[in-house]
Amino acid sequence: MTWLENLILAVVEGITEYLPVSSTGHMMMAGEMLKLDTIEIDTYIISIQFGAILAVVALYYKRFFNFRDFSFYLKLLTGFMPAAILGFLFDDFLEQLLQTPAIVGVTLITVGLFLLFMEKWLPAGTKNTDTMGYSDAFKIGIVQSIAMIPGVSRSAATIAGSLGCKLSKEAATEFSFFLAVPTLTAAGLYKLLKNWDALSTAQLQDIAVGNIISFFTAILAVRFFLNLVKNNGFKWFGWYRIAAGSLFLTYLWLQY
Repeated sequence: MTWLENLILAVVEGITEYLPVSSTGHMMMAGEMLKLDTIEIDTYIISIQFGAILAVVALYYKRFFNFRDFSFYLKLLTGFMPAAILGFLFDDFLEQLLQTPAIVGVTLITVGLFLLFMEKWLPAGTKNTDTMGYSDAFKIGIVQSIAMIPGVSRSAATIAGSLGCKLSKEAATEFSFFLAVPTLTAAGLYKLLKNWDALSTAQLQDIAVGNIISFFTAILAVRFFLNLVKNNGFKWFGWYRIAAGSLFLTYLWLQY
């Protein structure tokens, strides 16, 4: 991987990780258009999420390091468990999906159509991360598991699950950020440990640089996302997904 390819992929990760557009899907699309070997960048795609994770911890450090609020950590653990269990059980199947770029185009369009009507079908409630219950966290975690399919978007899934549990729009967005920390940390560590012996020094350097870049771009993306959702909602992300998915499927069709 060249320094330019690393820069492009890391910026794409940082910008898209917390937007409801699928960071994994966008990196798969970028990798396909850059003609990168999907098997070789598989671990890279998952591992540079650490930078984006640290961005949320840095932005919400008061929340993450308020050790007097033990219920906050229990809710995150409860929401994390479904993805942890299902991800472990279906790891081989999910790795196969990461080698199938066309699925990204399909899921981008499908979830994009859903986002156009999400706020009508799932009107926001008044709960926040303090008043939501453990059952809410578990339900959101189950919905989050759907996002293991490339192109679905973990952010879109958790926000939809949160709105379904009657969280406010702002709380749904923030809980999506918070739940990313244990979920993406576990996924990244598992992928790194599983493939550690096969990683070269150059690949580890690419991952390290990618994490630094994704950290700074994710900070900007989180601030942008909160303001955009507050003022405009989610439907514009739906239109974007439909356009991006359609263009990518057209690109694949022309290539093959």
